[in-house]
Amino acid sequence: MSLTKNNWITIILIIIVSVLVYFYFENNAQSKILPVYNPSDFNPELVDKNLQNKSKNHTISNFNLVNQNGKTITQEDYEDKIHVTDFFFTRCGSICPIMTSNMAQIQKEFLNDDDIMLLSLSVTPEIDSISVLREYANNKGVIDSKWNITTGNKKHIYELARKSYFAVVEQEDGGLQDFIHTPNFILIDKKKQIRGIYDGTNSEAIEQLITDIKTLKSSH
Repeated sequence: MSLTKNNWITIILIIIVSVLVYFYFENNAQSKILPVYNPSDFNPELVDKNLQNKSKNHTISNFNLVNQNGKTITQEDYEDKIHVTDFFFTRCGSICPIMTSNMAQIQKEFLNDDDIMLLSLSVTPEIDSISVLREYANNKGVIDSKWNITTGNKKHIYELARKSYFAVVEQEDGGLQDFIHTPNFILIDKKKQIRGIYDGTNSEAIEQLITDIKTLKSSH
């Protein structure tokens, strides 16, 4: 049976409406605004007691670390970059291999995007020397220009974890017996603000993180 003129008009209108609805929801997803996290937004157990009531203007503190090539890495290397940070150690046989694999997935996703970088901090810096990190980076497919695997002063790293990234519950002093172990991936924007916290061992959380990075990039 041949279609009448009215039938064709109806079909064309349905197609037009469908396309408009698709683009509406697509643009809506892209225009999603990610929250800006401050100390007061976190579980108080994660936040240093001196910062627990701070409700605005939190930014990641300046850092001084050493990467897999023996290069000093500071905040300047992440200037005007969106970055994802995690805390790991090379001898970890439980969650770290999964986390590193997921970081590698993020690296692959944004390989050609110079606005996106990765930062991993060792929680056993006394063991994870530059040569150890270099071997680890080689084995895990780390691309030096995209992803810094770092060591450094233990107290400095642990203070970053507790007072900047709010990655761990235990509130200790970064001394010899202090040890942190967290699956968290933390998303930081170009203004050094926390924009998301994700379970680095969970594939769905990683997919959400990738989506949020794209959303964050489109908003800058």
